[in-house]
Amino acid sequence: QVQLVESGGGLVQPGESLRLSCVASGDIFSMIMGWYRQAPGKQRELVALISGPSGPQYKNYAGFVKGRFTISRDNTKNTVDLQMDRLEVEDTAVYYCNADARTGEFYWGQGTQVTVSS
Repeated sequence: QVQLVESGGGLVQPGESLRLSCVASGDIFSMIMGWYRQAPGKQRELVALISGPSGPQYKNYAGFVKGRFTISRDNTKNTVDLQMDRLEVEDTAVYYCNADARTGEFYWGQGTQVTVSS
C-alpha cells in the first residue's frame, strides 16, 4: 500500500514560482510517478511523468507546460517534486500526485491547491 501526501500549493501572482512536493510512504521505487491537475469544471489532466530508476529513463510533460515546469524525484527520500515557474492564471487547479505501479494499481494523494491570480 502506498500513501501520497502533497504540499507546497498556495496563492501566487502570474509569473511567480511554486514548488510542489509529494512524499510517499511505501515502496515507490519501481513506480512511474506523476503530477496531475484538475481545474474547476474540468477533467483531471496529466501535467508531468517521471520514470523510476530502473529501466528507460524519461520525463514527459503536457504540452501546456511549455518548458515552465520541471519534475524530479529523490528515491532515497521517497519524494517527487514539481517545480513550477512562470505560472499563469490558467495553471490554477488542484494538483495531485500519482503513483503508477504498472500492475493496474494507481495511487493518488489528496491534492494541493494552486491559485494564480493578480
